[in-house]
Amino acid sequence: MDSSARSGAGGTGGYTSTRVWIVAGVAVAGVIVFVEAARRSRRWLRGRSEVPPDFGAFCYRFEIAPEPQPPPPAARQLLSGLTFAASDNFEIEGYVAGFGNPDWKRTHKAATRTAVPVTMLQKQGGTYVGSTVMDELGFGVSGGNLHNGTPINPASPSLFPGGSCSGSAVAVSAQLVDFALGTDTTGDVRIPACFCGVLCFKSSHGVVSTLGTIANSQSLDTIGWFARDPSVLHRVGDVLLPAATGGLTQTRQLFFADDCFQLLKVPNEKTINVIENAIQTLPGYQPPKHINIGEYISSHVPSLKDFREPTVMMLEGMSALKALSTVMLLLQRYEFKTNHEDWVSTVKPKLGLDISTRVLQAVNSKSDNIKSLYIVRNELRAALKNLLKDTGILVLPTTAGYPLKRNAKQRLSPEFEDRMSAFVGIATLSGCCQAVIPLGSHNDHPISVSLLAAHGSDKFLLRNVLYMFSSIKEQVVLASKLVTVPVINRDADFGAAELLKEKGNSAFKGRKWSKAVEFYSDAIKLNDTNATYYCNRAAAYLELGRYKQAEADCEQALLLDKKNVKAYLRRGIAREAVLNHQEALQDIRHALALEPQNKAGLLAERRLQKKLR
Repeated sequence: MDSSARSGAGGTGGYTSTRVWIVAGVAVAGVIVFVEAARRSRRWLRGRSEVPPDFGAFCYRFEIAPEPQPPPPAARQLLSGLTFAASDNFEIEGYVAGFGNPDWKRTHKAATRTAVPVTMLQKQGGTYVGSTVMDELGFGVSGGNLHNGTPINPASPSLFPGGSCSGSAVAVSAQLVDFALGTDTTGDVRIPACFCGVLCFKSSHGVVSTLGTIANSQSLDTIGWFARDPSVLHRVGDVLLPAATGGLTQTRQLFFADDCFQLLKVPNEKTINVIENAIQTLPGYQPPKHINIGEYISSHVPSLKDFREPTVMMLEGMSALKALSTVMLLLQRYEFKTNHEDWVSTVKPKLGLDISTRVLQAVNSKSDNIKSLYIVRNELRAALKNLLKDTGILVLPTTAGYPLKRNAKQRLSPEFEDRMSAFVGIATLSGCCQAVIPLGSHNDHPISVSLLAAHGSDKFLLRNVLYMFSSIKEQVVLASKLVTVPVINRDADFGAAELLKEKGNSAFKGRKWSKAVEFYSDAIKLNDTNATYYCNRAAAYLELGRYKQAEADCEQALLLDKKNVKAYLRRGIAREAVLNHQEALQDIRHALALEPQNKAGLLAERRLQKKLR
């Protein structure tokens, strides 16, 4: 091996150039903040059309041969002939793990031993070929890196690859390796898997050793891996997972988190229906159940109530998911501070703008009420075990949002980060295992679903992914060919429609919201030109937590009546509930322009302005 590789000097695969650093500010803890990377990235996109070598996935490349295949009669090594990489927080003997930051690498010595997961994979024939780019210090969701650059997303080159383990996801998606490792703290393997269109598996907390990885938050850090082929994903699991973590059982039960799917701007035909149709063709699955996972968590995790935001505009279930995300981030900050505050204060590392914000939030965080964070974690794990038991699988979206464009000038907004963390907190805080399965794209954006099983049910979940994958891919192809044709009723009976509207109003006042939806829907069948019918149905959908339907009804109402104040307000509520705060504020302001003293609108405007600060 050459000396530059052994010392960890890597650069950006031949595209290293003289950098002019621009200091944006010096924070309280001594973190120096730089903003040049985003500008350099935009210049690169404007000036080059070709993809950089290795898609910019690697910090540095070198090969470590696996252990030799034992002679017969020994079994063939499970990973013989396969190559893999690992993110830049896995230690390799003789090299310095950079943790995504050159100041970290500069202030640490070469590792004296290799990370346990890497060693286990090498013993089974895997060939290690290099360390991959990651967000600095394991923070961040975009996948960008101020120092090493942002890897190119092979699935969508104009979009960010997702982070923090962006390089590992890109290396797999670009077919540079057969599989790759990363660590998952707050979605660090699940988010890039979704954005890059590859499979991934996040193991149960504590089931796979993290010895030899650099900790971000040890109560949340888990080992994860990416692959294109479900059989490779499964074989890696066979190597890393202990034998006692479960297998494929005879009867399995899927639970669809309908409230989470309501947050997506993707039709159910491309998500829920794909999975439901796939299991119908396979033996061993009971009829699926549809649940509101947010409400379930709210009623089974009592300690979560202390972390909810005081708002009347968010349903109980959504409030619980938001509170989970809050607890997850508080716990991450506390443990990162415990692990690295001294280093941050002493070294004053050069960090990108978004990363520096997270680091400062961590090192300036308070340690009040820390025990309550661990109590929430324990209650959530027990609640999910009670729901899923040994044979249940929770189906939910991987993220509630799309990746940002690489040439976007704005910083990562709180709204975007909220959408990224809306669902990952369920598996992160509970420590449960989770698999990500790509489902193609919608409007040129990648989509995926996640399957979550109880803590310790890793092999059970992996075998189900392998079992279902072919059927799921068949259904993805069929779903991509579906065209929905709207039915238009030309023979409207206006008098009967008004009567049905009144029945809907009575059902709504009686809190029978599903029945109200039925009456309003029947009214619309008879007269589809009345904005009030759509607006009233939207109100019922909001009470049911069916935000996509509510937003769609408001849009139809506004097409029919551009000055419908209630339609603007209710669409704003629906968009706020799914974390589209900027669009929600625009709707509320439209309503206030028409009706300046509307009390609900004024309250909503103040609340949304606070969220967008």
